[in-house]
Amino acid sequence: MPMRRRFLLLLSCLFLLCGNAVAHPALWQAKVGNSTVYLFGTVHLLPNDTNWRFPALDQALAQSQSLYIELTDDDQASMAALVLRYGIDSAHPLSTQLNESDNAALAKAAQLAGLPGGATTLQPMKPWLAALTLSVAPLLKAGLDPAEGVDKQLKAQMIHAGKPVLGLETAEQQIQFLADLSTPIQIAFLRDTLRDIDKDKEELLKLVDAWKQGDVAAIAKLENDELKDQEPALYQELLVQRNSTWAGKIRDMLKQPGTVFMAVGAAHLAGPDSVQAQLAKMGIVVQQD
Repeated sequence: MPMRRRFLLLLSCLFLLCGNAVAHPALWQAKVGNSTVYLFGTVHLLPNDTNWRFPALDQALAQSQSLYIELTDDDQASMAALVLRYGIDSAHPLSTQLNESDNAALAKAAQLAGLPGGATTLQPMKPWLAALTLSVAPLLKAGLDPAEGVDKQLKAQMIHAGKPVLGLETAEQQIQFLADLSTPIQIAFLRDTLRDIDKDKEELLKLVDAWKQGDVAAIAKLENDELKDQEPALYQELLVQRNSTWAGKIRDMLKQPGTVFMAVGAAHLAGPDSVQAQLAKMGIVVQQD
């Protein structure tokens, strides 16, 4: 699984490429006294005919007084401003940071992605942003709708019910995770994208199948294992530290009576360093529904 998959998850760029087969993604709950926190793994960009709801999920949402998702300030205008601030470097065109072979691959990838303006459009971008753009563009072109992401649908449902929706992080924090990567790592990220641009659909389908089936072990293998082995420092920053921070927030939530629903990217709820594992270190048991 290419390294960029973790970044796509981080910036809400996982894609569900299936039709309307019934899904049953994993759902957990942590309960202490009169307090309950539900945990649900998400994917963030869906075709509008995807059926991913099931009775236990609907019941958990109905019982919850509030919803926490990764971001609430990810509207188009805010994200565009952040991308301009952190992702553009006109003084160092992308082509000047790549070798001849890389630039040829860049031109081909831009054409395959159907990117307006081709590789020229990528020139002012920092390598991390160019990599994400090349990964996202063809899937958006195929008609996948950001408004149909699981977190977006949950947010709309809770707002319609008059319940508060809160963010665990800000869009700027998530963008900075990528912008703060060293230039060599950003270029490695881009080269990884260029090498495997034709494989994205197949790999994403594997991930989506695991998510639909609630196969947490498969999600961990696809999403987390390679990053942990190849980029352990990045794994600690992007997954372990954030999971630990979120677990601390859940611990605090469980000190207050009531029910809360938390929906985060599926990789955060998989593997030995998951949010659930961090909660276990705090003596909080999480059960899968």
